[in-house]
Amino acid sequence: MTPTQVIVEADGGSRGNPGPAGYGAVVFDSTRSVLAERKESIGIATNNVAEYRGLIAGLAAAGELGASTVDVRMDSKLVVEQMSGRWKVKHPDMIPLQRRAAELATQFSRVTYTWIPRGENSHADRLANEAMDAAAGIETATPAPAAPAAPSEETSEPQIAGSPGWIATTGKPTRMLLLRHGQTAMSVDRRYSGRGNPELTELGRAQAAGAAARFGNRGGIDAIVCSPLGRTRETAEASARVLGLPVVEHKGLIETDFGDWDGLTFREAAERDPDLHREWLSDTSVRPPGGESFDEVRERVVAARDDLISTYGGATLLVVSHVTPIKTLVQLALDAGPSLLYRLHLDLASLSITEFYPDGGASVRLVNDTSHLR
Repeated sequence: MTPTQVIVEADGGSRGNPGPAGYGAVVFDSTRSVLAERKESIGIATNNVAEYRGLIAGLAAAGELGASTVDVRMDSKLVVEQMSGRWKVKHPDMIPLQRRAAELATQFSRVTYTWIPRGENSHADRLANEAMDAAAGIETATPAPAAPAAPSEETSEPQIAGSPGWIATTGKPTRMLLLRHGQTAMSVDRRYSGRGNPELTELGRAQAAGAAARFGNRGGIDAIVCSPLGRTRETAEASARVLGLPVVEHKGLIETDFGDWDGLTFREAAERDPDLHREWLSDTSVRPPGGESFDEVRERVVAARDDLISTYGGATLLVVSHVTPIKTLVQLALDAGPSLLYRLHLDLASLSITEFYPDGGASVRLVNDTSHLR
């Protein structure tokens, strides 16, 4: 006899985004006994389309079993928030899929939607990967291991299950697409720009639009998080409009407080405080007058990273921030020394990609890419 209350877990992915895609869905009873499984290759599609198709298949299976209440659990923040009515559905590919899922949900007396980390969605993920293997023409004699649902950023890197094969990390990473904000008048003059709030220039807005177009073509982004300063917010909102996602501010991603040096050029700060400025350039514990040391920045960025992983574990995040927080996240992923802060160059509106794994491992996939600004 089929229980009236069931759990639906669903997932979907694309290798290439868009690329060979597939979904998986499983229906459990309260004891986690499997009542039904669904998986299907859907040809060339994006991650988000595949995830919605997995939800639709799971709801349909629950309906066929005669369930009355359904607890849907997915690692797609986008699908969960849109189906819960908290996020608007703006992308044209998502609108009919959301409507179909909502229509199926009306057959039940109650449907709830809960976001779960990817590590807790392993059954549906395995089914989705089997379907993606079939879509790509890969024969699998045994169940495919879990692989990241979001592909590597526009590279020819192989899609390796779980982690890059040359390191021993396990589980699904939280992938952070680290976007520096676009140009401001302060950056034109190469001035220290910390807690001030200059607007983007016309070029800066064009840079933000170029990044947004890149992310719109890429897809697979689950959430957008930014520093609370206006230049990052404006840069993030350009991508939010394309992706149909809200922008969430996180104060831990704010730029270094340069104190009395804010608004000065490098030469002006060096002339104002020659000894302190020289020491600051080689010692991360030194503060600008009235400002914040790089060690203090690192402490809050570590806390911000941990908070994002706790909130969005296993998801793909667009993180819009500033030079020092982005360098610090790259430094953390590389487990590199403080010299990286002084030697790594990051262009305006550049993209870097880091991954942080559940077991504490990390990797860097991209640094200072500006191909979207051509």
